[in-house]
Amino acid sequence: MTPSAVDGHELNWQAEFRDSALEALFQRTLLSYHACQLRLALGVIAALLLAFSLADYNLLGPGEAFLTLLAMRLMIVAVCLLLALAVWQRPAVAQWQLPINLVCLLGLSGLLLVIPLRPESSGIHVASIVVASMALYLFIPSRLPWMLAGNAYLFLGFVMSAMLWAPLPPGLMLTSLLLLLFVNLLGFVTITRIKRLKREQFALLLEERSANRRLKIEIRERAALETRLRHMACIDGLTGIANRRHFFELAEQELRRARRDGTPLAICMVDVDLFKQLNDRHGHAVGDLVLSSVASCCQSVLRESDVLGRYGGEEFVIALPLADLATAAAIGERLRDRVRALKLPVLGDETSLTVTVGISRVEEGESRLDHALLRADRALYAGKAQGRNCVVVASRPQQPGHSSADPPAWASSMMARCMNPPDGGVAPSEAGSLAPASAGEPPP
Repeated sequence: MTPSAVDGHELNWQAEFRDSALEALFQRTLLSYHACQLRLALGVIAALLLAFSLADYNLLGPGEAFLTLLAMRLMIVAVCLLLALAVWQRPAVAQWQLPINLVCLLGLSGLLLVIPLRPESSGIHVASIVVASMALYLFIPSRLPWMLAGNAYLFLGFVMSAMLWAPLPPGLMLTSLLLLLFVNLLGFVTITRIKRLKREQFALLLEERSANRRLKIEIRERAALETRLRHMACIDGLTGIANRRHFFELAEQELRRARRDGTPLAICMVDVDLFKQLNDRHGHAVGDLVLSSVASCCQSVLRESDVLGRYGGEEFVIALPLADLATAAAIGERLRDRVRALKLPVLGDETSLTVTVGISRVEEGESRLDHALLRADRALYAGKAQGRNCVVVASRPQQPGHSSADPPAWASSMMARCMNPPDGGVAPSEAGSLAPASAGEPPP
């Protein structure tokens, strides 16, 4: 038989994998099946031998021939039951060649020894040999060479026994031999076909498992890629904080929560002072380091519930849930002090970092962040005009029913705490003075 290929795995003439490791894996997967099949076959053989003992008694009577035949059958039954018990306790015995072949040899020898003890039952002997030949192919889990060897022993033993103890007519002898040859050919084709089909199924199963593993790996890679893409779409690559789009998504969630619960929500605009001059003087690499450092300072002073994002360029924006203007101003002062105390070796001692912070609050009735951001931005420009390095709280919008000549009680919250700017710009006349952020257009 020519070797065939099953999904890239070649088979030899025995319809087994040429790859010994793959064949061993296949045998291990069929271990339970072979053990169950062998136990069933041994039990059936033992039952048939005991049943034939009753037939022997009817044919031979209680004589020496019957006792000899009975002792032989009982010995084979005992060996079959012992092997079945061993396979039950240890299924790996079902694939051991030596005990299986010894039991087969003993059973075939017992079947052949029946011929001289009952020479007159030639038809029964032929039928028994045919059944035993088919059983070797179909029910005994042994390799194909051992099957062929067992059938050759059975064929030659039948011929010799028929010639010595139970001569058959020439026509019946020829018919019996042709029948045995046909049975062996049929058994060989059947067992090779069955083995090939089983290995095709096993190869397909391996291919399916391999495809499933590749699919799982691809799914994990796609999930990791999706996570990286989502991270890239939501996080600013330089500072590691939320980008502008993702900040507004988070801030809108906080706005809806604040309107639902009736809690305050403050907005802070943070700008790095004189960043363009610093960037032009020291280079873009130092500018990137400054932005990352300022972002780290912002994260260090904020609460876990606060939302920090990069608004664009050197500007940062912060949403402070559950924070009124006083709380937001305190957080802004901590941030300003933290940035001012920041020392970067690449800048030297003569250059210090400062930020200007503009603060506003989302008022009642405002369903969007635009107005609060605009007020915080105007407060930020007011702080720039006052000399930078300060925190400016924007004035709240005029409520209906109030006269401009009658300022509300919260007007004192418009406060800008300014320090002398590092670049020698114009500073306010007195540190800590009140500086209202104009509600009109930002200063030029």
